[in-house]
Amino acid sequence: MAKDCCWCNFTDAEKQNILYESVYWYVFLADKQDYLGRCVVVLKRHCANLSTIDLSEWIELKEIIAKIEDCLENVLEADLCNWSCLMNDFYKSTTPNPHLHLHVRPRYNKPIIINGNSYVDMEFGHHYNPKKETLLSDNDRKILFEKIKNFLNLEKKLFCIILLVLIK
Repeated sequence: MAKDCCWCNFTDAEKQNILYESVYWYVFLADKQDYLGRCVVVLKRHCANLSTIDLSEWIELKEIIAKIEDCLENVLEADLCNWSCLMNDFYKSTTPNPHLHLHVRPRYNKPIIINGNSYVDMEFGHHYNPKKETLLSDNDRKILFEKIKNFLNLEKKLFCIILLVLIK
């Protein structure tokens, strides 16, 4: 852990935004919902670049990518998921201290309805727009957060139920 790294030192409030936690990774719903369901996958330990993660972290990352894509396809009917590992913002600082994380931007060929509100991916079939504004209302964001979190954690819940049944 790096003392001066915001990704290593989450506040209690920031931890409330965790959708899923594994041994090596956190999954967050991105603050900026410019693309509906956009998530950030953050390595728990401080690591500056993708080439230095170890084999167990790679294996678990592959599993998390599959889990997130399955979730976004089933919960939101995403047509595809674009992944990126962009570390540029860390280097805007005079003393850069990058922390490995990946973004996933689900993309949609048709409108997605949440809480009666329609969200349209106007750039579908094109590169994402980095200057796009946030789409979601606060209430719709809460609904989206719960839907994604429930799906990602379904296996853990089922495992606990099975254990309880076996123990009895």
